Amino acid sequence: MGSLTVTLVILFSISRISVAVDNIALNQVVRDGETLISAGGSFELGFFSPGNSSRRYLGIWFKKLSIMTVVWVVNKEIPVTDSSGVLKVTDQRTLAVLNGNDTILWSSNSIRSARNPTVQLLDSGNLVIKDGNGDNPENFLWQSFDYLCNTLLAGMKLGRNTVTGLDLYLSAWKSRDDPSEGDFTYRLDPSGYLQLLLWKGSVVRCRSRP
Repeated sequence: MGSLTVTLVILFSISRISVAVDNIALNQVVRDGETLISAGGSFELGFFSPGNSSRRYLGIWFKKLSIMTVVWVVNKEIPVTDSSGVLKVTDQRTLAVLNGNDTILWSSNSIRSARNPTVQLLDSGNLVIKDGNGDNPENFLWQSFDYLCNTLLAGMKLGRNTVTGLDLYLSAWKSRDDPSEGDFTYRLDPSGYLQLLLWKGSVVRCRSRP
C-alpha cells in the first residue's frame, strides 16, 4: 500500500496572464485572464480549461512547474461556459464565482462577521478568507483546505472534523477534461479504525494501515 499515490494529478499546459498580487478585498475581482500569486511564488490561482475542454474553472496550481499541475478546483461541478467568469468577495460577505450574467455558479458559506473580508492565496496553496490583516490560522473565516479535491498538500487533513462536521477526503477527477468528482475517493475509515481506504464508488479497493 506504500506505493499508493494520494495525489491524482492532471497535467496540461495553458497560456495565461499574471497579476503579481496575492489578495483581493470586498467587491474586488479576479477576472478570467488575471491571477493571484502567493507571496513566495509557489502557487497561482486563476481560471483555466483542463485538457481539451473549452469550459472554464477557477483553480489553484503550482506556479513554478513548467507543466501546469492543478491542485484545487473551486467550481468543479458547475463550470463557466465562456471567458466571462470572475471571482469576487460579494456584499453578502461570501466568496463567489460568477458568470457574465452575474449568475453565482459557486459560493462559500456566509462570512457576515467580517467587517473587512480579505481573500488571500497563501504560499501553502491555501486560499483563505480573513478579517482585515489577521494572519492567525485559527481566525480564518473560511479556507480551501477544508474542501479537498484530488491533491493532498502539506497542512491538509483527512477525516471528519467533529466541530464543523465536514468530511475531508480526496476525490479523483472524472477525466482529464472534467474535474468534477469521479469514481475514486481516498478517505479515513468512517467506522473508526485507524486506516485509509481507497474506494471505487461504494466498494473498497485498497486499504492502508499505519
